[in-house]
Formats: sequence, C-alpha cells, structure tokens
Amino acid sequence: MQITTRTAALMATAVLAATVTTAFAGPAGAASPGALDGVWKTDGYGMVLSIEDGRLRSYQITEISCLPAGDPMKRLGAARDGAVTFGDGGVAMLTVWAEGRDRARARYMGDVADKGLLRLRALPARCSRPTSKDPVTSFDVFWKTFDENYLSFAAKGVDWRAARDRYRPKVNSRTSDERLFKILSDMIKPLGDAHTSLGWDERHFFIGRRPGTRLPMGDELKPRIDKALAAYLGVPMRAWGNGELGYADLPGGLGYLRVTGFGGYAGEKGTLAEERAQLDRALDTVFTRSRTRDLRGLIIDVRYNTGGYDDLGLRIASRLTHRPYTAYTKRARNHPGDPDRFSPPATVTVRPARAPIYDGPVAVLTSDMTVSAGETFTMALMDRKPEPIRIGGHTQGAFSDILGRRLPNGWQFGLSNEDYRTRAGRTFEGAGLPPHIRTPVFTDEELGDGRDSAMEEARARLTGTGPLATPPGR
Repeated sequence: MQITTRTAALMATAVLAATVTTAFAGPAGAASPGALDGVWKTDGYGMVLSIEDGRLRSYQITEISCLPAGDPMKRLGAARDGAVTFGDGGVAMLTVWAEGRDRARARYMGDVADKGLLRLRALPARCSRPTSKDPVTSFDVFWKTFDENYLSFAAKGVDWRAARDRYRPKVNSRTSDERLFKILSDMIKPLGDAHTSLGWDERHFFIGRRPGTRLPMGDELKPRIDKALAAYLGVPMRAWGNGELGYADLPGGLGYLRVTGFGGYAGEKGTLAEERAQLDRALDTVFTRSRTRDLRGLIIDVRYNTGGYDDLGLRIASRLTHRPYTAYTKRARNHPGDPDRFSPPATVTVRPARAPIYDGPVAVLTSDMTVSAGETFTMALMDRKPEPIRIGGHTQGAFSDILGRRLPNGWQFGLSNEDYRTRAGRTFEGAGLPPHIRTPVFTDEELGDGRDSAMEEARARLTGTGPLATPPGR
C-alpha cells in the first residue's frame, strides 16, 4: 500500500483499497458460480461479502458494528473452473471461487495472496440496522476495529485498553469534529506505524510514523533529493512511469535503477494491468540481453519510495533470478479476542521472468523513507542468490497491507493487520529492515555538500575498490 505524494485525499482513498480486487483464475475443479450465492466472512480482515442476484455487497464488521464498504459490484462473468468476477463499469474488481459448499477464496487487487472465506448462515443482524453517526459511536467503532484487527499492540508497547479508558471519557454527544479528530489521532500516534491513518478531509489527515524517522510525503525534500542525485550521477537518467522509474548506466560497468514508487505508472486512474504493462516496458528496456550479460553490478535505489503494489515489486525481482525462491510469507490476525491467532500463512514466491535476467551482484539502497511495498520488495530479495547487500538506513517498518475502514460519521482510517516474514521466519514490522552497511541518507549535510555516502559505498563494493560485495552474516 502506498504512502502517496498525491495529497491526503488520495491516501484516504487508498486505505479503502482492501475492498477492490483484480481478476484471478481459481483452481481447476472449482464449484459452479451458483455455489457462491449467500453470505461469506473473510478469514481475518473483518469483512462480510453477500452475493445475491448477480451482485456482491461488502460490509466492514466488528462485534459492535456493520458498515457497507462501497457500492455493490455486478457479476461480470464466470470461468469454466467456477471463478466468478465482480466489478463496476465493466472493470473486474473482485474474483471469488468456491472450495466446496462452505468455503471459498477471493483475490484482492494488488494482493499477492488470496483470502479465505467461510460461509455464514445469514447476514449478521447488525448489518440490517442503521448505525448512529454520533461521536461516541464513531469512537467505539474506531477503538473496536483496532482492538480486533491490529497486528500487535504488545510489540509497540501500547496498552490499548488503557488507551480506551483514558480517551473515551473525553467523548460525548456534543464533541466537535475537531476535538474527536485530535482524540483519535492522539490515541494511535504511540503505535508509531506508518500504516495507521485517519482522514476527515485534506486539512485533517493523520499518518503515523516510527519515532525519529521521515516519510516520503512529497514535501520540499523530494526536489532536493532529485537535484542532488542528478548532479551526483553525472550522467543522464532515463525515466518511465510518470517519473517513478529511472535508469542510468554508470562508469565502471554498473547500472543504477531508481524506484520511487510501486505504482502510479499509468496515472491516478490506471488499472493494475496498465501499471504492469508500463513497468514491463521499462524493464524490457533496462534488462536487455547485452546489458544483463555485461553489467558488473546493479544498484537499486529505494531510499525514497512511497510504496504501492507488492505485485510490482515481485515483477522487478523476477528479472533478477534464474530460479524460483520464497519472497516471504504473509498471514492476517483472524480472531477478535486473541492477538496471537492468525490465518494460515501464504507463501509468496519470486518466479523468474520469461525475459532476459540479470543474476549478478546487487546493492539495494534503503532508508527510513523506504516504506510499505518498498520494504516488501527489499525483503523479497533477501533469499536471492547472490543476496543483495543493503546499504543506507533501516527501512520504515510498515510491511502489512493497510486494512482500510470507515467510521459511521464517514471518516476513513487504516491500520496494519498482516504479518510478513522471511522464509526463515523473521519479521521486521515496526523496526524495519536493517542495512548490512549503515551510512547517512539524504541528510542536510550530505545534500548540502553534494555527497552521497550510500552510493559511494555501493559503487566501491560492486567495482571491487572497496570490501568484497557480499553481505555480512545474517
């Protein structure tokens, strides 16, 4: 999910993306489309799907609430294997397929793993009742949604029940919007999580962050970084995807690939298929047969990266390996009362592309402004052989997709509910991925002096003028 530079309003839209999906072919032998009619609950994620008369309606639920999640989607078609697509305006947004009578699966847009569904006898009764929009109800739904879904309060050192006891007495039926917004923002700020957010309008928008870190939010720092990099490289860099992708051949037989986001390549309204096509065109230009043969080393720069689709990060990783390997596993918290219960982990694999592949030494430049899909991309390279060497700073530590929700009063918010781990079972949620070699990254001093210590270290190691370009012990 993306920490965007395109205004808080777009971010507020992005946090609802958990309800939007893309076409996916279900397994052979799936049940007929009619088997999907009825009510389904997701395994984790706090969602209920109701399928009836060719329409799918989504609801966001907690033990105390049920709110519609967007407009109903129409059935667009069915494959021979029983997978059914739903969408709006002819665009496929959700694919569901049955696995027997009482179980099914769904694939969400940009997700790299599907979600399990369990049949319910009927729509929960609270979904048929109107929900009060008063400040107290909105507070209770906000607190309860985090309580049932947030990945780990213990890991963040936050007593969530104590937070409720502290803040709820401050809310009553006369609490102003300004006051309620501050109370809810203050309540989640201690989590230090860049995938927690609250949006009322463009002037009232909160995004968390790990203490002492920066976020790639499109302020005055981005133009300074762009200018400094152009001067430091000293060679022209070709750009694609609305400037989110850039490449330059550097002296010494090195390549430099800069990725400032895993999305936005096809514009704000581009579909995932269009994003993939734009990325593939760029990668085909960069990873030619001659270049993949002759490169001495490749520097991949995600130090300023707003995140986006994990799927696109895997697409780049597929150009860097001749063998399949595990990128990571992911699972979701799936019990409202037990924070230690999760859905079965899904293994996500990097598979070699059917295109020229570069399998030589790689250095990945990271920082605290490497966020979300920028981090899952970096994690997806950890089991590549040879393992890339990470240079720069710790990443932000926000791996989970954003679980996008809304309050009864119409405000939008997001939270982390997924656990991403390496093949070896390590998690870096909260702390961020550490570099093998730590250097300053885009500090005022470095930008002012025209230095780039991370780039200098990467170039030295990949050309052999520094220590060997192999990561230290993990």
